Amino acid sequence: MRSFTYERATTPADAAKAVAATKNAKFIAGGTNLLDLMKLEIEAPTHLVDVTRLGLDRIENTEGGGLRIGALVSNTALSAHPRVRADYAVLTRAIQAGASGQLRNKATTGGNMLQRTRCPYFYDTNMPCNKRQPGSGCAAIGGVSRSLGVIGTSDACIATYPGDMAVAMRVLDATVETVKPDGSTRAIPAGDFHRLWGDTPHIETVLEPGEFITHVTLPKPLGGKHFYAKVRDRRSYAFALVSVAAVIQPDGTGRVAFGGMAPKPWRVAEAEVLLPQGAKAVVDRAFADARPTADNKFKIPLAQRTLASVLADAKA
Repeated sequence: MRSFTYERATTPADAAKAVAATKNAKFIAGGTNLLDLMKLEIEAPTHLVDVTRLGLDRIENTEGGGLRIGALVSNTALSAHPRVRADYAVLTRAIQAGASGQLRNKATTGGNMLQRTRCPYFYDTNMPCNKRQPGSGCAAIGGVSRSLGVIGTSDACIATYPGDMAVAMRVLDATVETVKPDGSTRAIPAGDFHRLWGDTPHIETVLEPGEFITHVTLPKPLGGKHFYAKVRDRRSYAFALVSVAAVIQPDGTGRVAFGGMAPKPWRVAEAEVLLPQGAKAVVDRAFADARPTADNKFKIPLAQRTLASVLADAKA
């Protein structure tokens, strides 16, 4: 790990300003992803801004009947919150499907939205990776790609977004609230938050330099039955090959988003309206433009079977 300087921010706006003011500075809170990357020198920040004491560790009801979640609420606290368990169960199930109990105690809501890919070539510093070193190439293309993306990828990168929580946030139509270094704020729909890779896979979200996540807001509850189904190589402590977050209503309509398939939680409105027709109709439409490799083409029928299982459970 390379040396770095450190400061503790006192307000969200000051944190944003501090990161913007120093080249290659980073925010640090739970550190469950960043510290691993620093140890491998994939990330080498020159300055860390500690954001753990900004008072963003509360979950509050909104006037519209939803929830406003502070960026520093731990994954454990969020998944166990009584209203989340009662009204947003897909979120509880997604969070508890990820990582380990120890990691969920440290991981934060804001940090979880910013998880970086687990592509093995991103972590192997002996291999070219456009995400780690722009312009160096992508060893995953033509390499071992079993766990990698089937849609939304590019000729520069075929990695996936690895998280579970954000897939549930996407199906719930969450909004990410931020503050910029100049003190202005904005609200970003979850569907717009993560980028497709294109020619710049090292840019993973629409956040601007120094922009800091303060809250994630959920709209009023959807009702219906909530599901998060995750298929992975190990029963626990593994990232998804395929995951399905779904909220299904009694008439068979609903919402669905897929994880483990793309650079972002994958939700297609034109596919979602086909839920009453069954899993095949939804998956055929959602992945109509897929570009799987020979190694990972199994993911599309696996997504269909996983969604079919969810829909069968919804009818039970």
